[in-house]
Amino acid sequence: MTAGPSIWRNRDFRLVWSGQALSEFGNGVSQLAYPLLMLALTGSPTAAGALAAVRAVPYLLFGLVAGALADRWNRKRTMIACDLARAVNMATIPVALALGVLTPVHVFVAGFLGGVLYVFFNAAEGACLPNVVRKEQLTAAVSAQGTAQSACGVVAGPIGGVLLQFARGLPFLVDALSFLVSALCLAFVRTDFRDGDSPSAGSTPRGSLRAEVVAGVRWLWNHAALRLIALTAAGLQLAISGVTLVAIVVVRDSGASSATIGVLFSALGIGGVIGALVAPRLKDRLGLGGLLLSVLWLQGALWVVPAFSTAPIVVGVVLALFSVSMPCFGIAALSFQLEVTPDHLRGRVGTAFSLLIWAAVPVGGAAVGVLLDLGTPRATSLVFAAWVVGLSVVATGTGRLRALDRPPADASTVG
Repeated sequence: MTAGPSIWRNRDFRLVWSGQALSEFGNGVSQLAYPLLMLALTGSPTAAGALAAVRAVPYLLFGLVAGALADRWNRKRTMIACDLARAVNMATIPVALALGVLTPVHVFVAGFLGGVLYVFFNAAEGACLPNVVRKEQLTAAVSAQGTAQSACGVVAGPIGGVLLQFARGLPFLVDALSFLVSALCLAFVRTDFRDGDSPSAGSTPRGSLRAEVVAGVRWLWNHAALRLIALTAAGLQLAISGVTLVAIVVVRDSGASSATIGVLFSALGIGGVIGALVAPRLKDRLGLGGLLLSVLWLQGALWVVPAFSTAPIVVGVVLALFSVSMPCFGIAALSFQLEVTPDHLRGRVGTAFSLLIWAAVPVGGAAVGVLLDLGTPRATSLVFAAWVVGLSVVATGTGRLRALDRPPADASTVG
């Protein structure tokens, strides 16, 4: 199947992509600055850690509600309003610094509000893409956004560190400006970000917010193939959340220096960019189900490697393959979710899907810590290998993922 004209010929997509890339860059710039600023204000690592939790908790608190409201509201206006509010929120930090009145409470409040606004922006953004590009271009569009996100993850942190050396408030000012430019990009988009964004669409009767949230979760659960992908993605995320800590302990125990560890972990960011770039081609070659299953079995095998080899170069290769394969799975899964979900449910289904994955992150982080305390890195690697292989066996055994690659007449029976 041909993909048609390049997505880069689509003016509206270029604007949406630019706005998303700028937002991701701004977030990356301030990501490093937040804990360093809190440490400078309080001298407390506990406070810095609490700030990270405060910034992350809004998705767990408001994710499903944000998805339902994104399905009610005009998505483009929601994204622009969130960007403008994030710009103001972020600008309060350098202003307060300049006036000498910045307090830890101010930083906590700004971090929490930024997290809330991110949740609503993300819910609207995640639902809009099928209304900006053609159906057959969804994978390429999701890949382009994933590439921007990964690339920003590589470059934004170091840039934030350089800016922080000049002035503590400078990374936050750059972040605020990035949100303003993002809002400007979105304002010039002509396409509606949902079906029926006209005033008459608002006359459609609606149930309670709770009922709409439940409807989105129920739709996800009742779609057999998408349910399997969501649960598998959450299970995979639980394991991948522990890979960095396992790799650190393995390489440290082998006598590697901190500098060597730092170089190894640069493979994560670079691998993410490569994975996002190659995902559409791999999906075309292997099929959706074939790509998802390939990632599962590959990661099951990769988890075995650190149990038997602690050489830094081997661990670096393993990290690189993990970071290449995860975007392949994520982009393929997200493009399928956008393709099969009705427009009026995309916000709710998308946030429910994401919430499963977000919830797996702290579980995986806690699990790897406990396993490393109770046993050895080798044993921990083998436990996670068994976990991912178990996921692979279940996903393969159901036959639902393979059925997605059959002709439409056969695949229609999957859901």
